[in-house]
Amino acid sequence: MRKKVAEITDEDFYSLKAGVIWRYFKGESFAFWMICAYLFFEYVRPQSIFPMIDFLPWTKLVVIGAILGCFADRTVRWVSSSINVLLILFLILILLSSVFAYFPSVSYAKLDSYYLWVIIYFLIINIVNTRKRFFIFLCIFLVASFKISFSLAITWAKRGFAFTDWGLMGPPGFFQNSGELAIQMLVFWPIAWAFAHSVKPYVSKNWYWLLMLMPITAIMVILGASSRGGQLALVVQLVVMNYRTVFKPKVLISCGVAFFLLWTFLPEAQKERFQSMGEDKTSQQRILYFENGIEMIKDNPLLGVGYFNFPSYFARYYPDDVLLGRAELPHNIFIQIGTDVGLLGLAVFSGFLLVSYRIGRRFKVEGCEDRQALIGRCANLSLLGFVVAGQFVTVAYYPFLWIHLALAVAMNNSFTVSRKKNQGRS
Repeated sequence: MRKKVAEITDEDFYSLKAGVIWRYFKGESFAFWMICAYLFFEYVRPQSIFPMIDFLPWTKLVVIGAILGCFADRTVRWVSSSINVLLILFLILILLSSVFAYFPSVSYAKLDSYYLWVIIYFLIINIVNTRKRFFIFLCIFLVASFKISFSLAITWAKRGFAFTDWGLMGPPGFFQNSGELAIQMLVFWPIAWAFAHSVKPYVSKNWYWLLMLMPITAIMVILGASSRGGQLALVVQLVVMNYRTVFKPKVLISCGVAFFLLWTFLPEAQKERFQSMGEDKTSQQRILYFENGIEMIKDNPLLGVGYFNFPSYFARYYPDDVLLGRAELPHNIFIQIGTDVGLLGLAVFSGFLLVSYRIGRRFKVEGCEDRQALIGRCANLSLLGFVVAGQFVTVAYYPFLWIHLALAVAMNNSFTVSRKKNQGRS
C-alpha cells in the first residue's frame, strides 16, 4: 500500500526511495517547486544544452514564481539569522560605494551581480524550511553538480588524462571557465562525501558506491581543470579533513599514497605550471594586481575605489603594470571586496565566513546518528575550498558563497524547526 504524504518518514528519504520522494515533492507547494526549479536551471542549465528551449529567461521566471508562491505557502515564515543582517548591510555598502565610485556608471551596471543573490538567499532560507524540503533541495544541488563532474571526468579520461591549455570547461554560465569549475567541485565534493556517509546505513552497497562517485569524479575534475589554485585548495581540504589523525602511521601512509597518485595523475605540463609559479607572465600580473590592490585599499579605506571599479581604476592609475593587454579584475576575492567596498565591506565579508563556519561547526542532529551531522562539518571544508581557491580567481559574486550561506542557514533552520515540533508533541 502506498504511503500517504503525511506518513512519509525521514528514513524513507534517507533510503533514497525515489518513488516516495517524488510523491512527497508533488504534494509540496508551488513556491518550493519554483525554488527547486531555480537551482536546476542555474546549475544544470538545460537552456544552454538544448538551445531550442532557450527562448525564455527561465531562471528569472522561476525566481519570480518563487516570490509569488511565497504568498500562497502558509508554511513560509521569516527565518532570522545574523547572516541576514550582514547581507543587507553589505548591500547598503555596495550602494554607497557605487554612489561615491570613481566610475559610478560601471558600478550601477553591475548592481544585479549582488542584489539578485540577496533575493535568492532569502527565498531559499524561507521556503526550504523543513528536513524533507532541505533533503530534496540538497539532492538537486548534488545531482546537478554530479551531472557536471561525471561528464567531465569521462571527458578527461578519454583524453588519457592529458593536459590542455583550457583544462576542462563546464556548461555555459558560472562554471564554464576551468578556475570557476574547479571551485564548484571544491564546494561540491565534501558535501557529497558527507551525504554518501550519512545515508550509508539506509542504502545498499551498490547505492553507496554510486553515491561515492560524486566526490571521486569531482576530485578528478579538479585535477583535470588545470587550475593551480583549485588543486592547491584540494590539498588543503584533504589535510584539514584528516588533521586529527594525520600523524598516525596508517594515515600518513594513506595520505602519502593519495598525494603520490594525485601528483602522478597531473599532466607534465601542469606540473611545469606549478614549478613556474611566480615567474610566468600570468603570475606576475596577478602579483601586481595584489600589490596595487592593497595600495588602492590604503588610499580608499572606507568604501574602496568603487564597486567593480578595479579594472578601470587600475588601467588609469597603474598603466605601466598592465602586462596582459588590458586590466582585469584582481583574481583575489579579498582584494576584490576591499577595492569594491573598502575595509567596511571586508569586515562584513569576513563576517559571512565566520558565521557560516560557526553554523557548520555547531550543527547537530538531535535524535539521529552523529554521522548525519557530517554535512555541517563538511560544509566548512567546502567553505575552506572556496576561500583558498578564491585567492587566485575573482569569484566573490559567483554563486559559491551565496548559495553556501543559504544552504547553511536553511539546514540549521529546517532541523531546528523539526526539533521544536518534536519537543512540542512530547
